[in-house]
Amino acid sequence: MATKIHQHAEHSGEDLAAAAQRTLTEAGEQWTGMRASVFEELARHDRPASAYDIADNLSASRGKRVAPNSVYRILDLFVRTNLANRIESANAYLVNTHPGCRHDCIFLICDDCGKASHLDDRRVTDALRAAGQDAGFAAVRPVVELRGLCQSCAA
Repeated sequence: MATKIHQHAEHSGEDLAAAAQRTLTEAGEQWTGMRASVFEELARHDRPASAYDIADNLSASRGKRVAPNSVYRILDLFVRTNLANRIESANAYLVNTHPGCRHDCIFLICDDCGKASHLDDRRVTDALRAAGQDAGFAAVRPVVELRGLCQSCAA
């Protein structure tokens, strides 16, 4: 059976930052300079990044200390507003390249190089949501992570 594809527009570069700003302001939040800096730093990474990685990089580029707690608060806001995804198993974050598009992702994480990507398969996430609802949970949000070796590392 083929994977059901969820269609959405992928953004990059300045278009990604503009889409993120639009999504955040539509959610009733402000797009501050610090939030823009955290988003740009997160978007620079092609692997999940921790709040500490982001804080260290921003501290170096700004020439003054950026507290990891401040970065955590911003990242939590980004997750709530769908600008970023949290990779639970790594306590790290990935930028959402399609802000404003709400759907469940299945994350594929390479145990060797750390690269993470996602795929959409509504059969899996709908089944998990239904199982949670059958068990009496409301507002179920599946978080699915598959760990293994990416194609490059497996070769």
